[in-house]
Amino acid sequence: IIYFMVSVTERAIQQLVGLMENEGITSCTHNLRVGVVGGGCSGLSYQMKFDDKIEPTDTVIDLESIKVCINKLSLLYLAGTELDYQDGLNGKGFEWRNPNATRTCGCGESFSL
Repeated sequence: IIYFMVSVTERAIQQLVGLMENEGITSCTHNLRVGVVGGGCSGLSYQMKFDDKIEPTDTVIDLESIKVCINKLSLLYLAGTELDYQDGLNGKGFEWRNPNATRTCGCGESFSL
């Protein structure tokens, strides 16, 4: 599902909904907040958390089963990025595919432009 050039795969959506259920929260009261913060071995790190607020300046992606909120600054770094979930022999977890990144760390949790 693509919105404002940020996409979330069905596998990631299913995993996020499952995590919300495990934490006892619902998409009626909480959203997924994604962003970019300074830090990590490559300079910038991805951030994800469940949040019960939507700020007036957020871009909101309504994926029916969950809403994704992104602040304006982070949206610049995330344009064209895909959030996926991998569950296989080579690793398990959320994976960011960011075409803007010129360098990423080995774990895939930080990047630089």
